[in-house]
Amino acid sequence: MTKPICFFDLETTGTNVAKDRIVEISILKVHPNGNRESRTYLVNPEMPIPAESQAIHGITDEKVAGEPTFKQLSKEIYKMIRDSDLAGFNSDRFDIPLLVEEMLRAEVDFDMKSMVSVDVQTIFHKMEKRTLEAAYKFYCDKDLSDAHSAEADTLATYEVLLAQLDRYPELGGNVK
Repeated sequence: MTKPICFFDLETTGTNVAKDRIVEISILKVHPNGNRESRTYLVNPEMPIPAESQAIHGITDEKVAGEPTFKQLSKEIYKMIRDSDLAGFNSDRFDIPLLVEEMLRAEVDFDMKSMVSVDVQTIFHKMEKRTLEAAYKFYCDKDLSDAHSAEADTLATYEVLLAQLDRYPELGGNVK
C-alpha cells in the first residue's frame, strides 16, 4: 500500500444513483503506516426519506433535519478522500457512483482517475465458489460427491432449501 485507502459506506434515500441522496456517510481512512482516522456524518438530503429506506437504516427526516447538507460537507469529505484509494462493499456499483453524483451536484471536481477502487463484494464473489457444491457444503456440511448427476444435484438442491429454511426462519417456508 503506497497511499491511504478510504473504506466507506453510504446510507441513502433510495437506490437510484442519479436521483437519491446520501443521509449518512462513514469513512475509515487507513494510512500506509497503519494509522487510522474515521468520520461519520449525518446528512440532510434536502428531500423526504421514504419509509422503505427509513425501515432499512433507521434514519428519519427528523433525525437529519438539523444536519448539514452534502454540499456543506462536500469539501471536508473530499479533503479526506482525495489522496486515497476507495474501498467498500458493493461500492463499484452503488456507493462510488452515488458519491460521484453528490460531488457533481455540490460542484466539487471529483476525479477518480488517480484512484483505485476496491469492491470487497466483487472479491468475495470472484474468490468464493458460487456452485451447488459450495452451497451444499455451507448449508448441509456435506460433500456433494456425485455433482452433475441430475439425481444427486436435485436431492442436494432440496436439502439446501431445507437447510436454508431452518437457518432463515424469516423465509417462512415449510417444505418438509
